Amino acid sequence: MTGDMTLMLQQVLTALLLPPLLLVLAGLLFGMLAWRGWRPGGFWAAVAVVGVTLLATPSASGRLMASLEREVPLSAPAQAVGGTPPGAIVILGAEMAGAPDHPDIGPMTLERLRAGAALHRRTGLPVLVTGGPLSTGAPPIASMMARSLQEDFGTPVQWVEAQAPDTRGNAVLSAAMLHQAGIGTAYVVTHAWHLPRALAAFQRAGLEAVPAPVRPARSIDPQWSDLLPRPDHLAESWFAMREWLGRLVYAIRD
Repeated sequence: MTGDMTLMLQQVLTALLLPPLLLVLAGLLFGMLAWRGWRPGGFWAAVAVVGVTLLATPSASGRLMASLEREVPLSAPAQAVGGTPPGAIVILGAEMAGAPDHPDIGPMTLERLRAGAALHRRTGLPVLVTGGPLSTGAPPIASMMARSLQEDFGTPVQWVEAQAPDTRGNAVLSAAMLHQAGIGTAYVVTHAWHLPRALAAFQRAGLEAVPAPVRPARSIDPQWSDLLPRPDHLAESWFAMREWLGRLVYAIRD
């Protein structure tokens, strides 16, 4: 199976195995069964609808994100737990945006670049960007990240790792580059909810990783408005559930 087919299969399975699509399909199935006369189908269709609605609330998405972010600090520490200062900054790619023939970095990738550029200005450490093509025919996300850092933030990029298909690949290939440069500890810049899985992957790759969280949001101040569904919070819930699924897969595989 080619790399493009593997990536496509992974994306399809992730969409099918996680809400909201899983709940939507279940709701349609149970609704059809209820229409055909299976009386419990109406109840389970309603459960699916309620599930999607709850996942779209700030209350649910915030708690799902907090369950991931509680494992990382709110800001980047000065050095690793063992006391070794970082020798580089690794920025992980996220998503692309724009038309297929005019791709650009997506909002989450831009947030990571901004945080990485700020960390570079503060520390003066060299920067590595990592991420391969995210779809068939697309350029590597790392190449677009390097260009954005230079043009938009005035930040030079020392290394461009343009092959990694996922977080595990980010870690393995980036660690190999840094080890060749004699660097054994590095800041890892990614969203706070993604950091636990990323840090574990870098540790398994033999690189001491210092967390540099982007937009941590685990502080929850409950309000009545948190019970009102919003589509952006449905997306946050999906990212959090995908992250837990990824951590489960990594735990089983490794």
